[in-house]
Amino acid sequence: MFEQIFKKNIALLSDTSIEEGIVAACTNRTLPSVQALRSIVELVRDIVFPAYFDDKQGDASFREYHIGVNVERLSILLREQIALALQFEKGCDADMTEEADRIMLKFIDTLPEIKRLLFTDVRAIYDNDPAVHNYSEVIFCYPVVQAMLHYRVAHQLHVMKVPVLPRILTERAHSATGIDIHPGAQIGEYFSIDHGTGVVIGETCIIGNHVTIYQGVTLGAKNFQIDDNGRPVNVPRHPIIGDHVTIYANSTILGRITIGHDTVVGGNIWLTHSVPPGSRILQSKAVDVSFSGGLGI
Repeated sequence: MFEQIFKKNIALLSDTSIEEGIVAACTNRTLPSVQALRSIVELVRDIVFPAYFDDKQGDASFREYHIGVNVERLSILLREQIALALQFEKGCDADMTEEADRIMLKFIDTLPEIKRLLFTDVRAIYDNDPAVHNYSEVIFCYPVVQAMLHYRVAHQLHVMKVPVLPRILTERAHSATGIDIHPGAQIGEYFSIDHGTGVVIGETCIIGNHVTIYQGVTLGAKNFQIDDNGRPVNVPRHPIIGDHVTIYANSTILGRITIGHDTVVGGNIWLTHSVPPGSRILQSKAVDVSFSGGLGI
């Protein structure tokens, strides 16, 4: 009985189902590898933060050698995964080797800038959180560093029009940290997220420099335009956040609105209109009503 049930269902699952017909993928060839993408991010992490996560890089005299080895390993993995991603989108039989080489080299050329941006993020976290004792603590412990590492890698690949890989990368960080950043969002330098759980940053967000946000903040879309086939149209629909803006916990900012520079948005605010520079958007003060003997609870 067990053998019959197993054989029957294995045969059914092995056939391409009607449901699978909605997926246009190269099922007869290798698809992009989530495990390989994990290794890619770890290699970038080891290159950007040498000695923190790779014990071999602790000796400064061998630092250049180990970074060189990691860059070479990164280039091999990245070339392969970019080629697979391009085939995933453009067709199983397309030869994407030359295009993958071009994009891989372009990405390697962005590594110093990725490193610079990530260290501005580390500095911003240190400057905005009195609980931090040193920069190393930020790099080792803060989930936003992991989220921003994935985002900054994914964003570069997104800008280079690499399909699917950027979304896999940021969704891996989302699963690990609770911070959901679309790779298409544009985020400036010195970006800080304190705590981070529940943060959502949409695809067409533009965030300036020296911006700090707290847990539970949503930078989302108010509504969607629909095409003739009933599908949402991908147009700018998320907020633009100016420089030196602070957004406190659980605030929701929706639509293609502009939050002017040097603005503070208090906690638990629902905002769907633009505000000028230097604004202070706060809740009304709570009414203090005293009760006695448990009455009113």
